[in-house]
Amino acid sequence: MTDTRERRSKSLFGLVADVPRLVKELVRGELALLKAEMIAKAKIFAFAAAFLIAALVIVLYAIGVLLTAAVMGLATVMPAWLSAIIIAVAMFLVAGLLGFLGWKRLKAGLPPLPKRTMQSVKNDISAIKGMGKKPEPPVQRAVRKPDVHRF
Repeated sequence: MTDTRERRSKSLFGLVADVPRLVKELVRGELALLKAEMIAKAKIFAFAAAFLIAALVIVLYAIGVLLTAAVMGLATVMPAWLSAIIIAVAMFLVAGLLGFLGWKRLKAGLPPLPKRTMQSVKNDISAIKGMGKKPEPPVQRAVRKPDVHRF
């Protein structure tokens, strides 16, 4: 800490001359605090991600065990090779359906461009240049949601 008597003896010009140094120290301190805070949060997220990945691996192995149990269960009423083929075909059908649905959703989102934002920026540039009329805010229409029946 500095002595308060030293502060009192400084002139206004001396105080103004200290402002850049004080701002620099303040910015450095804030950046150091930000860095320390972000490192702490990154460690928390890293541990959380590790636990989630470990849980996912265990779930994947559990699914394998359940599929083996399904094959073994069917093997009690039919040959083991046939029950394995039936389970594999069922898995391929489910994977194909999920893949198809994912592909349709992916195509619906392509190209991943923020069209509304791009149009808004174009309107802003035109308004700044004075080349366009003032853009009107988009009209929000009420959309009736379908009746949902809960079972």
